[in-house]
Amino acid sequence: MTISEARKIVRSFYDNNNPTDDDEFIFIEALEFLIKETADPRYMMELGGYYYGKRIFDLALKYYEMAEALDFEEAHECLGYIWYYGRTGQKDYEKAFKCFSAAARKGNLVAQYKIADMYKNGYYVEKDYEKYKQIIRELYPKVKDSTFLGDPVPEVFTRLAAIEAEEGNKEKAVDLYIDARDFLAQRITYNPFFGNLNIMKWLIEDLYKLVDPDPTDIRFYDLYYWLTMPCTITFKLYDEKHTVSCIEENGELVIKFDDKWYRTLDDFMKKAAVDDTLLTDSVYLMDDFVLKKGE
Repeated sequence: MTISEARKIVRSFYDNNNPTDDDEFIFIEALEFLIKETADPRYMMELGGYYYGKRIFDLALKYYEMAEALDFEEAHECLGYIWYYGRTGQKDYEKAFKCFSAAARKGNLVAQYKIADMYKNGYYVEKDYEKYKQIIRELYPKVKDSTFLGDPVPEVFTRLAAIEAEEGNKEKAVDLYIDARDFLAQRITYNPFFGNLNIMKWLIEDLYKLVDPDPTDIRFYDLYYWLTMPCTITFKLYDEKHTVSCIEENGELVIKFDDKWYRTLDDFMKKAAVDDTLLTDSVYLMDDFVLKKGE
């Protein structure tokens, strides 16, 4: 294998909507080769990110630490997440704060809002809600006009929305949630990472605590609200009608999409597909949503 061949394998993997186990094995092998031959921390982060998305956190940690040893900004941020959430089995807020601080010093905006969270919650540092609000408000102008989908626009917007709602500024909060939803929907189309889907779920929950959802104007991610109760929703994709239902069985709610069943709403959002294309990839091609409440 050459460096050129390895790079081609990696690019091809991302264009494959339904990779096989062999495809994944070759992809990993190509990245390991690129790491060995180039010592480029970007490849270390790429492989670490792959394992993180697969929830194989011990291997994610391995490659993030390799990149951190080269003082790569994103590695500090990602290690902060591992220690903050205890992805490898144990939370360590001191390590998380130090990692986020190292990234923040390099201008990393994600690390900055995570530091704000630590002040809000009193993790490693003394709890300071005013400092939390100050950091979030200072971040807002830095991201509000961003078009890069990797920037923490929804993360900052949703935090600021909660602050505005708490201070009685309902309209501002709703506008921020809606803008965050639209930005995040675009991001998920390109990166259906479980963390992005979780943010969308929490966002929808918080938005509809402030305003009532319109059952005549449903968007795909509104299903995070509607599919928490028995109902049936139909929609069209490429002019074909599809049906998704939330059904109560033995005291639990399960999701049925066309002829397939999903144990949870999260499972549906992550895996539901039409012709091997995830629904999250087709959000902007869906229309004619119709809701029927009850089973």
